Amino acid sequence: MGDEMSWDLYLSLSGMKFLEFTVWGAWAPVLASRILGPLKMSGKQLGWIYATLPLACVVAPMAAGQIVDRWCPTEFYMAAAHLLGGVFLLAASRATRFTPLFLLMLGHCLCFAPTLAMVNSLTFAHMPNPEVNYFRVRMWGAVSWVLIGWVLSLWRRSGKLQVKSADSLVLAAVCSFVMGLYCFTLPHTPPAHTGAGALAFVKAISLFSDPNFLIFMVISFVVSTQLQFYFLGTSRFLEDIGTSNTAIPAAMSIAQIAQVVAMAVILPPIFKPLGYQWIIPMGVGFWLLMFLLYACMKPRGLVIGSMMLHGLAFAFFFDAAFIYINAAAPTDIRGSAQGLYLAVTSGLGLFVGTQLTGAVMDYFRRDDKFLWRPIFLVPCVLLTLCVLAFALLFRG
Repeated sequence: MGDEMSWDLYLSLSGMKFLEFTVWGAWAPVLASRILGPLKMSGKQLGWIYATLPLACVVAPMAAGQIVDRWCPTEFYMAAAHLLGGVFLLAASRATRFTPLFLLMLGHCLCFAPTLAMVNSLTFAHMPNPEVNYFRVRMWGAVSWVLIGWVLSLWRRSGKLQVKSADSLVLAAVCSFVMGLYCFTLPHTPPAHTGAGALAFVKAISLFSDPNFLIFMVISFVVSTQLQFYFLGTSRFLEDIGTSNTAIPAAMSIAQIAQVVAMAVILPPIFKPLGYQWIIPMGVGFWLLMFLLYACMKPRGLVIGSMMLHGLAFAFFFDAAFIYINAAAPTDIRGSAQGLYLAVTSGLGLFVGTQLTGAVMDYFRRDDKFLWRPIFLVPCVLLTLCVLAFALLFRG
């Protein structure tokens, strides 16, 4: 592979990233349609169900970090978490009432959330020159999100399962079981046996004393709250503007195709010349433009095509942020710093975002119809402020 990274290691880490994101990608883009449609739940209930992963991201990575630091190899913990998480997903596929579905999805997410940080920490633990090699491995997570959307669309078209069924949860469970077994093949990553996990996390929090890091984290939090307008609203929005339900998973995969292109082609030559100061606010700008096009509501082809901006934004913002955190944190707390970023963005940010998005969708709901233009103008306002704040205040 060059840069001292062997093909065996590249394929192992890439396979891990690929399978990790099939689990999330199988249900996250499309489960909202089942919740709002056949199950006839409210926007607030939708928000709580989608809040299960952010809630888990706040608490689970810290507890799991203690386990892998002191007693259990990382790959073994990930294997057990995915196998148990698959059981919760299968049970959730049979739930039709809010409380059981919420509790089962929370159980799955408590298993899954720590693995989002662990795939990064395991990658950085074994990968030489992460600034050079990270995008080569991370891109397979985006590829898997694309492919799993296509698989779900083909599954629906085959007639094997009805669209109103919980097919996305069943598929996610299968992917979770496969990932659980695959984890046993990953590079051995033993516990450090230092017992310093909690101290390292406290030390990571001290990074907030750096004004630049504080600005980065605060704006990242605000940006994360706005992403739930995409995750919670897009599938129902596409239905309402005339997109076939069976075509929605494949249509939403446009975003991940764009993310792959960004990581494989666009970012490598411009990353160092532009730096974090411009790459990260450009990512926020892509989301702003996408929501502006959503608010236009037509033509439908332009709306669907605008989802590629989500993929570009994700690569420019989050994937660049992972590298920024790895560079900004001292070597001995990089894993804890990644966990802190996960807690602030995928945890607190997305949780607040689910509540905000659910409330906004309920406010602009008339009977069973949503007023999509004012709904999508809400994130436009906040993202505009974030772009300006990044450009004026952040120095990468």
